[in-house]
Amino acid sequence: MRGSRFTVGMVMPGGPDTRVPLSIAPDDLRQLADHEAGHRTFAGGAGPLTALDTGGDGARGTVLLVAGYTGSKEDFAPLLRPLSRAGYRVVALDQRGQFESPGPEDPGRYTVAELGADLVTVARQLGAGPSGGLHLVGHSFGGLVSRAAVLAEPALFTSLTLLGSGPSRLVGPRVELLDHLAPLLDAGGVPLVHETLERLAMTDPSGQEVPAPTRAFLSRRFLANSAAGLRGMADAMTAEPDRVAELAATGVPVLVAHGAADDAWTPAAQAEMAQRLGARYEVIAGAIHSPAIENPARTLEILLAFWSSVALGSDDGRHASART
Repeated sequence: MRGSRFTVGMVMPGGPDTRVPLSIAPDDLRQLADHEAGHRTFAGGAGPLTALDTGGDGARGTVLLVAGYTGSKEDFAPLLRPLSRAGYRVVALDQRGQFESPGPEDPGRYTVAELGADLVTVARQLGAGPSGGLHLVGHSFGGLVSRAAVLAEPALFTSLTLLGSGPSRLVGPRVELLDHLAPLLDAGGVPLVHETLERLAMTDPSGQEVPAPTRAFLSRRFLANSAAGLRGMADAMTAEPDRVAELAATGVPVLVAHGAADDAWTPAAQAEMAQRLGARYEVIAGAIHSPAIENPARTLEILLAFWSSVALGSDDGRHASART
């Protein structure tokens, strides 16, 4: 196995050696950021789905945040309090088989279509708040799943944000690492995968800088992943077709945003996707693949500006732009 990057959204090393200074201090607790959200479960298509829910009436609308591969609801922790104080009800979700959401033992139950159907089910339970609608945000693999939900039921969603996600299947160095996943799972299950990734992550200075409490949380979270989910989601992520034209045809306003040094789907691929969508486009400085953790302040600004433009019916929500 080879790789050089420890990331906190899709927790898989790999990608180029590009280094950018993150906009968080080295001792920032990241996924352990303070918030007032409480645990809640929603009905899903294969069992309960666990979420962090800020509650409230959501006077400006409701936000549904969807984690990426090997991620969890806590990948949005720094955004929960400020979004709630901005007037939104915020729900951050563990997908089936992730962390605190149980999942089926069949890898075939983790297709993008089934996971997207889970989001549709949750969206129907959430409603749209008193006036502001329902804004869906999908990070990385969660972006592919969120896109599927919008394609299935576009009328449920006021907007879609693709955060560090791409137009189709994942390619590049991370896929080379995923190729090693099944043999490791066969040999030693999720614990062996975790041990191997930990050893690799600790060869990278950026991995060594993660505070000890956060590293402990990331280990506990990874070990809670469903083995079937790891297999099934990896298969789904590396087989997803290009559905950009279908998404554009829904008319749902879209924001494409990514870290300046994203090492999953390339910045060029995401920029081209935004252009094809006629979407708002933002590049987030001081971030790699997990802007909500790596530069939460700028990520918050971008989301609030986008949702405000959608609420106002502004053309700015539907036309490409590039900001840092």
